[in-house]
Amino acid sequence: MGLREFLIPQDTVFFDLFEEQAALIVESATRLVTLTEDYTDTREKYRKIELLGQKGDLVTHNIRRELTRVFITPFEPEEIAGLTKALDEVMVYIQGAAERMLYYDIRQPDAHMAALARMISMSVNELERSVKEIRTMKHPENVEKSCQEVNQVRRLAHDLLSDAISDLVKREDALQVIKAKDIYEHLEQATGSCKDAADVLSNIAIRHA
Repeated sequence: MGLREFLIPQDTVFFDLFEEQAALIVESATRLVTLTEDYTDTREKYRKIELLGQKGDLVTHNIRRELTRVFITPFEPEEIAGLTKALDEVMVYIQGAAERMLYYDIRQPDAHMAALARMISMSVNELERSVKEIRTMKHPENVEKSCQEVNQVRRLAHDLLSDAISDLVKREDALQVIKAKDIYEHLEQATGSCKDAADVLSNIAIRHA
């Protein structure tokens, strides 16, 4: 047994919970992509995303409960709390974007919305890979690589948001402009929360490798 394995508790509860949360976010993002690309049965598709969000809320609650219960944690409590918050916010923004598509009664998600949804999906898949890697930390370079990918997607999403809003202001229907802008911003903010999660994972890889 190495020094790290001796010092770090063998309780896997936090790793289990983070992997569960990451899997829920990946599924939610996948369903968001499906919603933007096949805009039928929208209420049912949103409902499935909503249910995933509820499951995610429970995982978040369980992580925070464990933080109050466990004396020795595998990472700094601040790192665990920061990663929990960022992953939770990704789910919140995914659900929020889907909810707005439904309740704003938009006719069809446009190409910018679909592209942003795909960017979210790319990012959360990279996050899931990193979350799985921190369980053993055998390959911290893989965490760094995935986090760099998330950061790159974040920059692309920010640029896409600017392009989307530039196209949006050319429309004549002010109400549709307001609705679409709100959806764009929720989608883009999801990539921002992905970056926040990636930053925490990157710090964990650097500090604990």
